[in-house]
Amino acid sequence: MQSISKVGIFTSGGDAPGMNACIRAAVRTALHAGKSVIGIYHGYQGMIDADFQEMNSRSVSNIIQLGGTILKTARCDAFRTPEGRKQAYDNLKMAGIDGLIAIGGDGTFTGAEVLSREHNIPTVCIPGTIDNDLYGSDFTLGYDTATNTVIEAIDKIRDTAASHDRLFFVEVMGRDSGCIALNAGIAGGAEAILLPEKSTAIANLCNQLESAAKSKKSSTIVIVAEGEENGGAYNVAKEVKSRFDFYDTKVTILGHLQRGGSPSSFDRVLASRLGFAAIRHLLAGETRVMVGLRGNEIKTTPLEEVLNKKVFKLSEDMLEMMDVLSI
Repeated sequence: MQSISKVGIFTSGGDAPGMNACIRAAVRTALHAGKSVIGIYHGYQGMIDADFQEMNSRSVSNIIQLGGTILKTARCDAFRTPEGRKQAYDNLKMAGIDGLIAIGGDGTFTGAEVLSREHNIPTVCIPGTIDNDLYGSDFTLGYDTATNTVIEAIDKIRDTAASHDRLFFVEVMGRDSGCIALNAGIAGGAEAILLPEKSTAIANLCNQLESAAKSKKSSTIVIVAEGEENGGAYNVAKEVKSRFDFYDTKVTILGHLQRGGSPSSFDRVLASRLGFAAIRHLLAGETRVMVGLRGNEIKTTPLEEVLNKKVFKLSEDMLEMMDVLSI
């Protein structure tokens, strides 16, 4: 077992609410165990640039409530090459960093797995992405907060939709995962939800909207995940408008609004549990694993499984309920 004395912590990929709470927990857990902690700024780019800073307990004071990430994040094409990863490892070694905590999504995990395998540096990953699309954890950091942000937006849009008898198409994030769209759509009372995982022909959507019009609904909201097969909210709205001249259609793209904001209570607690557990597993000698929430327990999953197993978190009951409740 490789003894670890100095832990490097970084965030990478898209930011997610709860990342700061996770950094806080990991830093303080490592310090409590008598280890030094180095913050790596701007993700893998920071490794290549040796953008490091030692952290203490006060470094993470008053951040649990903040969105974004104090360690910043960036894309790094150089890290995709063996030469770039060798430069990153050399910088880590020179700084005395002998263990890594990586917070991010599948791209972050891919880089962490390759770096750890090529240069034998112990690494534990934490799922931080609003998409909730990683195998091995029922929930990822930021997903709960992002969903609540979307629900709040839907509620406000429905006020104006009802006032003007309008049909609103609301596009939410979810290139490959419809978790945000499905859960926010059900919670917001949407009349239809278009998901990447479920094929929905425009003709079927039009039938639903025609039924809604006949039942004299005062407002109609359709949630569209950005990765659904019909090309996003603008394309869907255009198709529907061409078939129904009586609908006053509007489109709202929520975009990066969903990534920001103070993390929910759920995300703060989850972040704290995952940061705490990640350090414990790293110091116990585990490597190339992700810590995640399964049921109500924190479990580890090999990174190879996380990256290679298909994720499907939309239950058949939820999908059926979506159709039943929209009548």
